[in-house]
Amino acid sequence: MSDAAAPQKHEFQTEVRELLHLMIHSLYSNQEIFLRELVSNSADALDKVRFEGITNPDLLGNDGDLRIDLHVDEVARTIVIKDNGIGMNQQDLMESLGTIASSGTRNFLKNLSGDSQNDMNLIGQFGVGFYSVFMVSDNVEVLTRKAGEDQGWLWTSEGEGEFLLAEADKAERGTTITIHLKDEEDTRAFASEWKVKEIIRKYSEFIVHPIWLTTNSIPAPVEEGQEPEAPEEKAPERLNEKTALWRRSPKEVTAENHKEFYQQISSDYAGEPLTQTHSHLEGMQEFWSLVYIPAKAPFGLFQQDRAHGLKLYVKRVFIMDDCKDLVPNWLRFVSGVVDSEDLPLNVSREILQDNRTMASIRKHVVKKTLESLQKMADDKPENYATFWKEMGVVLKEGFYMNYEWLDELKSLLRFHSTTSGTEALISLKDYVGGMLEDQKDIYYISGENLKTLETSPLLESFRAKGYEVILMADHVDEFMMSGLMDFDGKQFKDISRGDVALEKTEDEEKVEKQQQEDFQKLCESLQNSLAETVESVRVTTRLQNSPCVLVNKEDAMNAHMERLMKQMGQDNMPASKRILEINPEHAICKTLQAKAEAGEELGQWPTVLLGQALLAEGSPLPDANGYVQAVNKLLS
Repeated sequence: MSDAAAPQKHEFQTEVRELLHLMIHSLYSNQEIFLRELVSNSADALDKVRFEGITNPDLLGNDGDLRIDLHVDEVARTIVIKDNGIGMNQQDLMESLGTIASSGTRNFLKNLSGDSQNDMNLIGQFGVGFYSVFMVSDNVEVLTRKAGEDQGWLWTSEGEGEFLLAEADKAERGTTITIHLKDEEDTRAFASEWKVKEIIRKYSEFIVHPIWLTTNSIPAPVEEGQEPEAPEEKAPERLNEKTALWRRSPKEVTAENHKEFYQQISSDYAGEPLTQTHSHLEGMQEFWSLVYIPAKAPFGLFQQDRAHGLKLYVKRVFIMDDCKDLVPNWLRFVSGVVDSEDLPLNVSREILQDNRTMASIRKHVVKKTLESLQKMADDKPENYATFWKEMGVVLKEGFYMNYEWLDELKSLLRFHSTTSGTEALISLKDYVGGMLEDQKDIYYISGENLKTLETSPLLESFRAKGYEVILMADHVDEFMMSGLMDFDGKQFKDISRGDVALEKTEDEEKVEKQQQEDFQKLCESLQNSLAETVESVRVTTRLQNSPCVLVNKEDAMNAHMERLMKQMGQDNMPASKRILEINPEHAICKTLQAKAEAGEELGQWPTVLLGQALLAEGSPLPDANGYVQAVNKLLS
């Protein structure tokens, strides 16, 4: 250490102290992940310096042989992890190993489930893995020097509430982490050669950079009075000699290879891929792609700031993580790698957005991913049902402001319906195949949840006539319908909007016309009472058991969409007036018609009928207290 300045003592950020306490005292069941996380950090540092070296070769100098070196001393109980990557300066150390500026730690702590395996998986996903080293160590030293700078730094901590930071001598760029293991039975094993090999081959076998292991031999026991032999250092052994998985022939790659590689690149160490697409394209362009579709939705899939995309390599050189330009947002659940032979090594995010090669690669990746999903849907419907339950709602986003992949997406859609129920799923092909001979349109209804939709009065006549209705209860369904106009020549018809003809017979039309005349006075009386909220009142044949229902005008936004817009902050949007339809066959409506014909007041009935219609569709009551009082008056 240089004499420039004495070590400075600093306290950890509050969230880091909380995280450290949790790591040390609670998450004991899978301690080996500390080595996985530190090796992964070293690989990231090597990727960064190689990328920076493309535009600034002086950063690499004569030290272009990028590598990770592990040294294990079983007698001293130490593990040393050394890389010649980008390194860190004082500011980097303060920001990376003392505080966490993002909300990652808070989200990590909030999302802990108590399931040890799941919680360990979250460590990698949230990027807080360095602190896992304190599960096994009582002291950690980080000696580092940033590429392009002259001053080295030493960071030390015992993982309690503080750390020391001081200037230090370091001849070359990069980082060396020295871990002093706790003198406990379950932690001493990590200083053994076999244990380190097991962990590296389990988690880090496909890391691009070479990982070398050096160990000290354990001296043989000696008799009392004799001098023990000094431990000898064994020759370095490389632990990861496999070639980049994506550049190997798909026929050579086993399911276990895919599982291991998927876990490494996705940080989903407890999961496995549902399927993958592995391709190599040659011709005008040459690139390799390996894309995985997970079996479970990635953590934080619906968080706005969640990083997503594919890893981008150029000529085997790592360029960036989470390249969003390679996949659209509605495929953000995938993970994988693209390796191009044609992109420039100094490509930037700005260049990527307008690059023709990138556009071609993106199109290929999307095409192959959708083909893989379709093949799964056709050949393994049970697997596809698993996918749809976890991530189908994200795929639905592809219908919004996208006109390139609509046909492919239509075939992948799955729905619940009045025929399939809320457990099974049907495709649009299934729906059209089951349409009645006289049915012209694809009927659907949208709302807050499946339970409310299943009991909607709007379905009564459809069920009676045998027409299947698709039930849409996902929050994106209304936005999806802006791009989903038709399928197989059939138009989509929202049964809550307009006058659904239901292919009436001539006799039914005559009866309806007569009922309109018979109930004219009741319709007028209800309209007068509800003029502020209802556009009109009319007789309907779409009801069987309910006295009334609210519907929307053909060109108006439906009630479910209005509620969604308000939830998104559009409170100033005026509510459109609805149409109240009454059932002329219902006893309540017949009684009220008699009152209207006799010139009697309807009293509380208009308020009660409107309230019932709102509640039946899942809409909130504008005046809940007024509705309760109206019901009480009728009952008393």
